Amino acid sequence: MSDAGILDDYIARYSRWGIWGEDDELGAMNLVGAEQVRAAASLVRDGKVISLTLPYDQQGPQPGGMRANPQLVTTATGTDALAGAQGSLGGKPFGQFGYSDDMVIMGTQCGTQWDALSHIFHHGKMWNGYSAGEHTSRGAARNGIQHWSDKLVLRGVLVDVAAHHGVANLDDGYPITVDDLEATLAAQGATVAPGDALLVRTGQLGARRHAWGAYAGGDAPGLSLHTAPWLYDQQIAAVATDTWGMEVRPNEIDVFQPLHLVILVHMGLAVGEIFDLDALAADCAADGRYEFMLAATPLNITGAVGSPVGAVAIK
Repeated sequence: MSDAGILDDYIARYSRWGIWGEDDELGAMNLVGAEQVRAAASLVRDGKVISLTLPYDQQGPQPGGMRANPQLVTTATGTDALAGAQGSLGGKPFGQFGYSDDMVIMGTQCGTQWDALSHIFHHGKMWNGYSAGEHTSRGAARNGIQHWSDKLVLRGVLVDVAAHHGVANLDDGYPITVDDLEATLAAQGATVAPGDALLVRTGQLGARRHAWGAYAGGDAPGLSLHTAPWLYDQQIAAVATDTWGMEVRPNEIDVFQPLHLVILVHMGLAVGEIFDLDALAADCAADGRYEFMLAATPLNITGAVGSPVGAVAIK
């Protein structure tokens, strides 16, 4: 079968367009309801909270251009306060009151982030068949990230493929297969359930965090295109990795980011990238528990096609 034929076959078999209604903008988040949230909460035993978010600062992985690392801009400083340079408000001097203030200039997908369902198009269509024309200079009229602002609190499962293979990090270009996922889960004593978030650790972020090189946009280990049927059958709601693009690069077929086309555009999964999974992996290896409550809601940015996230695993 040709490369295009493989992709078309997966889409024909696994597309969920219309199954939750012609107006749906939630995608696979429809798989996560009160029952799934309660199941996630039942995994909290020790009160441990582990951050999965890379710092948003100038030491991030972005090389510049379309995406750059975040810039923190101070608009009022403590040194101004000490110097008495902060003036007054409404004509009244501040006196003993001082303050600081700042703002952040950043792309919505420059660090740890979720792709919204409006982020990727296939033949001019996004999730649920909406036209790419629904995204304009005003943002996404359909499938904006705001629809998930009260979602992505769910059961998370770490799949530490690098550790299972006994390496610090998988080689660039390594395609993580269904056999890899199932063998790793079995070795960990972990299971997946409908509505879960799958966090797949390759080790690449940890290997590159002090010298990013071509991490952003370059070759990487990642999920194989051929995991799409398994993700569909397991009713996974979200998948995130510690790489820039989630799927293996170079891509396995002559189509750019084909797994995105299948699972994000047609299956409606939330796709997370640049998740920092090293501390979580160490904790899971220590206590033998690879299942946890994941709280990773995106910012409520109307019309955005992605969002930074303060993701945490709670155990």
